[in-house]
Amino acid sequence: MGIFPYEPRAGQRELIGFIDRTVREGRCAVVEAGTGTGKTVSSLCGVLQFARDRGMKVLYLTRTKSQQKQVIREAAALRCDTLCVGVQGRSASSCPLMRDDPDLASGTPDEISRLCSEYKRRDDGGCHCKFYERIESVDIGDWIRAIHDGHLGPEEFSRMCEDAGLCPYEMVKYALPHANIIAVPYPFVFMPHVLDRFIEWIGVPLDHTVMVVDEAHNLPDYLRDVQTYEYSRAAMALTEREAREHGDPEVHEGITVSDVAAVLMEVLAFAEREYLIDEDGMLPPYMLQDELMDRLGVTTVALSRICKAMEEIGDGIAERRKQRRKLPRSYILSMSRFIQFWLDSDDDMYVRLVVGGDNPKFQSYCMDPRGASDPINRCFSSVHMSGTLEPLDAYCEELGIDRPAKLSLGGIFPPENMVRLYTDEVSMKYEERFVEENYERLFGMLVDTVNSVAVNTAVFFPSYQFMDRMVDDGLVSALGRDVYYERRGMPQSELMEVFDTFRSSEGSVLFCITGGRISEGLDFPDKSLELAVIVGIPYPKPTARLRALKRYYDIRLGDGVLFTTVIPTARRMRQAMGRVIRSETDRGVAVVLDRRLSGLPMMDAILCRDIPVAVRAFFESGPGQQL
Repeated sequence: MGIFPYEPRAGQRELIGFIDRTVREGRCAVVEAGTGTGKTVSSLCGVLQFARDRGMKVLYLTRTKSQQKQVIREAAALRCDTLCVGVQGRSASSCPLMRDDPDLASGTPDEISRLCSEYKRRDDGGCHCKFYERIESVDIGDWIRAIHDGHLGPEEFSRMCEDAGLCPYEMVKYALPHANIIAVPYPFVFMPHVLDRFIEWIGVPLDHTVMVVDEAHNLPDYLRDVQTYEYSRAAMALTEREAREHGDPEVHEGITVSDVAAVLMEVLAFAEREYLIDEDGMLPPYMLQDELMDRLGVTTVALSRICKAMEEIGDGIAERRKQRRKLPRSYILSMSRFIQFWLDSDDDMYVRLVVGGDNPKFQSYCMDPRGASDPINRCFSSVHMSGTLEPLDAYCEELGIDRPAKLSLGGIFPPENMVRLYTDEVSMKYEERFVEENYERLFGMLVDTVNSVAVNTAVFFPSYQFMDRMVDDGLVSALGRDVYYERRGMPQSELMEVFDTFRSSEGSVLFCITGGRISEGLDFPDKSLELAVIVGIPYPKPTARLRALKRYYDIRLGDGVLFTTVIPTARRMRQAMGRVIRSETDRGVAVVLDRRLSGLPMMDAILCRDIPVAVRAFFESGPGQQL
């Protein structure tokens, strides 16, 4: 506890000691720690002393900018001299040279990186980027001291660099070898081509790092997504247009690029007609390649040659665009890589799908997160923390963690400060939710519960569609309160504006989605949220993808329902409930309107016959009193 900056709370000594011992043994610490444990500062204290003594770096992996800022704040508070550097992903908006060009706004990190290399290239006229060229004359030591003394986050450091006419991204790379702690987004570690460069920047090999994975309950889904490939009808149309703009080159004996794009669109339309059920449909293992070969009249070898020819054409287009200071993008290149990946990917790890909607697509969905989890076992040690990580054995098995050490700590706040209630009088089961009697009772219970007390309330709906249905049926007017909304696809800045406005209000209602951005990772301190009403259990829809994933885990771990339905649903519920209590003085109630809660483990909720009365009684009672 020598560097711990605060008066220790219950459980923190145990947590720090456990992490320290596990790291020294070179093992993986897997921890569930409840709200208020101080997971960020405790994990830093648990790993930092050993890492500093051994010349290792601490990589603190985060999903959001707010989590990254928290790491930097807590590192600044430690009772030791340390340098924490925050790294953010590359985009046009983060580059002072590119951000004003609207054509670059959609650039991927890889495209921006390739274009950046063109700007940095030196020729007889010198470097084409003044922000990069000026770095040569900079005293890096002065900037390291500025980060150290000012505890600068990425945004503050970027502004300082731009004010001095310097490239923020390149300046951060110069600072990384000097850092003890690096707050870094997931992609820097779990995308292999990014990790290789990142390891070069930090100046130590991966086995000389200790990783801390924040909000680790998100990691399995993230690792599946990062290995998933898809290709849409819109992308096919863009490929066809690009081909015609470049003379529609031939790729095999009278077959042109536009021919391939047109046939791929035909096959997608065929897949929609034959295999799509509701949201998606599972394709036979060789359906795509068989249809392409049949419709193009080529063999497997010829199809691979077509992909290679398209790759070379696309590479040339991207290179020429880069030389003209344009995004080095080629839709022909993307199509060739997608087809080749589809042909080469492991049938045991992937399920091939057709996905419907306004922009239908082929999707090769990765079912096994272990294909991208290798860095967890290659680093010297790792720490995985979340308030909703149980069951810990299942998490370790799913990710293939070597030699885990597990610890589960309950919340440290008085248990009487939080009450969880549920009713068995309504059901959100899909077949029952719109039955008139059930729906009307559900609507009435929601209105009566929210209106029972004039406190800030969040209503978590299972989907945007169901939220919109209730709004259309007059829910807002029935509440008679100021209502704020989490909307599908709203920009982060707009979401945070809604979030901040709601938090500063009194007696307002926030409509959001269980499993959405508000239900995870955002804090509602003090009285900014005192009542959470969760409408229904957010079980995943029985899609083709889910059925395939269930079968996969039936075979691999013996219980597909547990890994694909029970655990993810329980975690989403617990995350939403956890928004209510964020400190030892917070008090609140979480209400679940769905009888199916009784069959979901780890919920610890009380069956209540009159929820509005119970909610009023809780808020009328004083702190420390039982309901």
